[in-house]
Amino acid sequence: MPYPQFDRSLLKLKPLAERKHDMTRDEMIDPAAPCAFTHPTIDMLADRLRAAKNANAARLMMMGAHVIKTGCSRVVIEMLKRGDISHIAMNGACAIHDYELARIGATTESVARYISEGQFGLWEETGYIHRAAAKAAEGGYGLGEAVGQMILEENLPYAHESILATAARLRIPATVHVGIGCDIIHEHPNCDGAATGKASYTDFLIYAQTVMGLEHGVFLNFGSAVFGPEVYLKCLSMARNVAHQRGERICHFTTAVFDLLPLEGENFAVTPPKTDARYYFRPWKTILARTVADGGESYYVQGAHADTLPALYYALCAKGC
Repeated sequence: MPYPQFDRSLLKLKPLAERKHDMTRDEMIDPAAPCAFTHPTIDMLADRLRAAKNANAARLMMMGAHVIKTGCSRVVIEMLKRGDISHIAMNGACAIHDYELARIGATTESVARYISEGQFGLWEETGYIHRAAAKAAEGGYGLGEAVGQMILEENLPYAHESILATAARLRIPATVHVGIGCDIIHEHPNCDGAATGKASYTDFLIYAQTVMGLEHGVFLNFGSAVFGPEVYLKCLSMARNVAHQRGERICHFTTAVFDLLPLEGENFAVTPPKTDARYYFRPWKTILARTVADGGESYYVQGAHADTLPALYYALCAKGC
């Protein structure tokens, strides 16, 4: 006998116009503004990105939602336009914030404000993303491309400030990696888990294909502590499996993690012991240690995304990359 299930028809969704937003497009960082943040590896990473671009190798960037929430969308968009990044990957929350900003120029709700009344995440227009998921599942393409195309086709007011719409327009892979139950739109009555899963799995395979070109390339991770390392790890294993059969290798590439933890000065080639809580910080053991152990190089940049990402972009522009 099946267990009882929650009846989503009982839910009350409210329009986004009734929500108080903690971030608006007015807080987005101007890519042309001077950047004061410095770090000894920023210029080197800019050089590696330029070399990877010249070699037509992958320049893959995985990002967490705080990249958007801290106002970095315009910076990411400029990097896509310039060809600094050949593939942008994100979690489901990124797609939500990107879509809301494109639609109403604002995003981000306070969990503390809305969870008490049971209204957290239950906003009608955000659930329109499921239309894109259904279309992607039916057409056999990825969730990231589907959301970007929907933003363009619906001519949303701030489509020009959408990372996904920009990627769709430029024909650059933008993939969305979803964990069912992790995102607010999974609460919605119109959520089709099968369609979401199929579209996101297509994105997983697109991501794996990009990783096939990572030799002499660059992998950047901005603030994704779980999805970024885990998706990257599986895709790299798949890519190396095929490369091994062809007598090829995927081992000479650069990885960099941009995050807040104070890890500067550590020997990242050595994973902390399991008795050390930092062992469970996946970016270290996965991105900085294990996956580059065969010949790659890894770097860690500590700082807020609002500082580190513009600094990298500024270095790319200054070097004429």
